[in-house]
Amino acid sequence: MTGREKTHRIRHHLPMVGWLWLLWILLWGSVGPVVLVGGLLVALAVVGTFSLPPVLPGAVPRPLAIGRLLIALLTDLIVSGTAVAWQVLRYGGKTSAAIVEVPLRVDSDLLITAVAEFTTIAPGTLVVEIDRRRQRLYVHTIPVHDEADIARRREAVQSVERRVARAVGTTRRRTGPPGDAGTGPPGDDGTGPSPDPDRGGSTP
Repeated sequence: MTGREKTHRIRHHLPMVGWLWLLWILLWGSVGPVVLVGGLLVALAVVGTFSLPPVLPGAVPRPLAIGRLLIALLTDLIVSGTAVAWQVLRYGGKTSAAIVEVPLRVDSDLLITAVAEFTTIAPGTLVVEIDRRRQRLYVHTIPVHDEADIARRREAVQSVERRVARAVGTTRRRTGPPGDAGTGPPGDDGTGPSPDPDRGGSTP
């Protein structure tokens, strides 16, 4: 394969490059310069060498949104790490915890996995179950003292979901029978309206 063909393949598979890069960062659990540069080089080498299918057909990576996603991840690591450390020092083993159900709007295995990974990498949160059929994440989180904390944790995970969806620029449209809670036109972040928590999301 010529250099020109490799360049064309990489350009055609930019979503795959972005996905592999993010996966590399998540596996290392660091956003240091060595990890960032090394991950990008590895992603480019893999896509340029092997014939891989598109990650998300029709997806268009948005560099600014990807940058905001990484900045938000770094900020969350610092803020969450500080909060968890303070809770452990103050309450020790008596730190309150809860498992929070989080309805999702994205309808892609890869995007749901990315949301779960970004959620788990933050200190104090751990995805314990993914309900793919109903599009739910069940997140173990600390600290949780009241219903307001639960609502904040749910919103935090859904904010990660929106940033992930915007980063890949997917415009996939949800489908379903008329009146179903999981149907409707995609929003600005490329996802449909949030499903009714009591009815569940649409089944792929």
